[in-house]
Amino acid sequence: MPDPDDYDAGPFVPEAADLAALREAAAGCAGCPLFREATQTVFGSGTPTARLMLVGEQPGDQEDRQGEPFVGPAGGVLTRAIAEAGIDPAQTYVTNAVKHFKFERPAGGKRRIHKAPNLREISACKPWLTSELHLVAPEVVVALGATAGKSLLGSSFRVSQQRGVPLTLPSPDEDEATLVATIHPSAVLRAGDQARKDAYAGLVSDLKVAARLLR
Repeated sequence: MPDPDDYDAGPFVPEAADLAALREAAAGCAGCPLFREATQTVFGSGTPTARLMLVGEQPGDQEDRQGEPFVGPAGGVLTRAIAEAGIDPAQTYVTNAVKHFKFERPAGGKRRIHKAPNLREISACKPWLTSELHLVAPEVVVALGATAGKSLLGSSFRVSQQRGVPLTLPSPDEDEATLVATIHPSAVLRAGDQARKDAYAGLVSDLKVAARLLR
């Protein structure tokens, strides 16, 4: 049995699997220590042949409880932004760079506070994301936030410098996808009133870039 402290989900990823088999296998992933505290693995969801894949950071509290990506408050923001950008939800697949919820609890408290994954955890979970990309084969990938961008483009990625600009996503397959980076929808929720409007407008604007690439 692979050791979680090896930080490698690769041994848990089945070969020649479809998305359904991949999701089933991911439920038993112990490729890094994050599985120990999380309720369950949260795998990707959406159209298996989607033209657009949206990659977030990791599951939040609600996602961890329900077992589906982007079903919490940030998911509500993303759903609204996708609609305003003119993207057909039926042509999307949503997932996260890290499949288990990483959190901490304040001393004596019950609330689970989101904690960003580190590079080792991002790297450990990359085999799942790589398999999803291979099977879905999207034309365009949207990286939602820094963690997704680092998983897809490497540790030097910076949202502030590379957002909203079409980039080539490196791929071992012949057909390379185009990547568009933007902020994570949770950044909209964390912003103040006026800043929130600007952050949301920026998210929609970046998603419109992705939408134009699909035409």
